[in-house]
Amino acid sequence: MDAQLLAFVAVAAGMVALPGADFTVVVRNALASRRSGLATAVGVAGGLLVHTALAVAGLAAVLVAMPVLFRTVQLLGGAYVLCLGLSGLRAMRKRPASAPDTGEAGRGGTAPSPGRSLRQGFLTNALNPKAPVLFLSLLPQFVPDGQAPLPRTLLLASVVVLLALVWFPAVALLVDRLGRWLRRPRTARAIEGGSGTALTALGLVLVTGPLLH
Repeated sequence: MDAQLLAFVAVAAGMVALPGADFTVVVRNALASRRSGLATAVGVAGGLLVHTALAVAGLAAVLVAMPVLFRTVQLLGGAYVLCLGLSGLRAMRKRPASAPDTGEAGRGGTAPSPGRSLRQGFLTNALNPKAPVLFLSLLPQFVPDGQAPLPRTLLLASVVVLLALVWFPAVALLVDRLGRWLRRPRTARAIEGGSGTALTALGLVLVTGPLLH
């Protein structure tokens, strides 16, 4: 493995692990059930696959070069994240502040189905307007001079997706492992409120903020 590839793995791992909307949605659904958390994690990786495929195909460059199209994606992504945040805040208000710890009953309502969780994870990542800019600026930095760009870019894109397939399911499993404590009514209410607030704020920034390039 060459030095540039090792450096890229380190940078990409930090990028994938950086807390954001993806992380928040995985944690929230993993609190509902392990299956929901894992399905959300796979959905996030699927969204990353879309972004990496676009970058490899060069279509992301078109998206970034067309302000109207870019802004449309930004608005769609912001609106979706905003809806997730408001949904989390509504769920927090419905959750009792205190209740007896009853194991599975402490999960706080019906968990979203694996299909719905998969869709939430996918859309949260796929509609992230910052991702095309990030991939377009990052991937070319790790293509050595004189090397064919397509095979190398495919390799780098695969690394990002594989890292996501490791990191986000690990987060979901850890949340589920700590579930007895995390699902205590006060703790779960605080996490739900915090995640709902974070997603709502991010959605508002994306919807009302200036163009990101």
